[in-house]
Amino acid sequence: MKYVDFRKFTDENGAKPVYLFEGEETYFREKGEQLLKARFLQEPTLDYIALDGNTLKGENIRSITDAVNCFPFVSQKRVVRVTEFYPSEKDYESYLKPLFENPPSDGLLMIINSAKPKAGQAVLSKKAGVTYVDCTRSDEETIKKWIYGTCKREGVFIDGVTCGMLAQYCVLDMARIAKETEKLLCYCTAENVTRLTDEIVSMLVYPDSEYKIYELANALSRKNYSEFIKIVKELSTKGFNETSLLSSLASYFRGIYETSLMRGSEKEIATALGIKEYAVKKNKEQASKFEKGELLRLYDGIYGAISDIKCGKLTPQSALKTVTAKLFFGNLKNA
Repeated sequence: MKYVDFRKFTDENGAKPVYLFEGEETYFREKGEQLLKARFLQEPTLDYIALDGNTLKGENIRSITDAVNCFPFVSQKRVVRVTEFYPSEKDYESYLKPLFENPPSDGLLMIINSAKPKAGQAVLSKKAGVTYVDCTRSDEETIKKWIYGTCKREGVFIDGVTCGMLAQYCVLDMARIAKETEKLLCYCTAENVTRLTDEIVSMLVYPDSEYKIYELANALSRKNYSEFIKIVKELSTKGFNETSLLSSLASYFRGIYETSLMRGSEKEIATALGIKEYAVKKNKEQASKFEKGELLRLYDGIYGAISDIKCGKLTPQSALKTVTAKLFFGNLKNA
């Protein structure tokens, strides 16, 4: 199951003997662990043990089964946490299968892995008795669902459009989304507000710099000079000088251009370029707004201005002014 469905699943089904939290999203892994400990662990000193999976090979795996089989002293469950545990199929059959298929009623095992198993390693997510929680980076719809559910539990309504706005402002960074959602809910409590709107999100959440660069490119694609200058001024108050701004723009247009050349699914392109699927989606949307050949021209022109700064031909301030003028009023070639 996806992490966003995990809380409801636990509410409806109670404790399960073995949980596997697997995926690169640290926020989901940590929150899943915290939820189980809060519900089933009353005395951490006596009824909780944490093990390093990297040290558990062969006979050492018995330390997991021994720990899980211990009777809890005070808590509802004896909770055992194992991190980065990737046993071989042979080790699973020899040491873990009996535990997974016939677990003790008072034990709870949490396996917390940041990556999927490699060739030769047991696929724990498919083993009997394992409750699998997918903690991979989420797509926009999943994150919107998380925002909606979190607000609903606090008695605050937020529609799908506003959920999407918050997700995009935070460029789908789950850790930041969680903090910003908490801040917004605190505001709602203080102001006795029962509905989160676009206006409230815009007032309290500053868009991530990556999102602002996206907006900057949007303004350029629409040839909206006043909006472009407004965003440049905003970024200058957030630690962006002229050189860093030009570098970010050059990198952004390079990413859009590279994405526009590639064929395949968003997942395949993301893997090939080493970026998030969300970035691929946005890059494709952005590329469609520019005429053929314009993206490469933009990148070359901005990169040329950066080179002129490095070799002393232009000051950073002059380079940004020159690029801006040619972006909107002239040919960027030789900028």
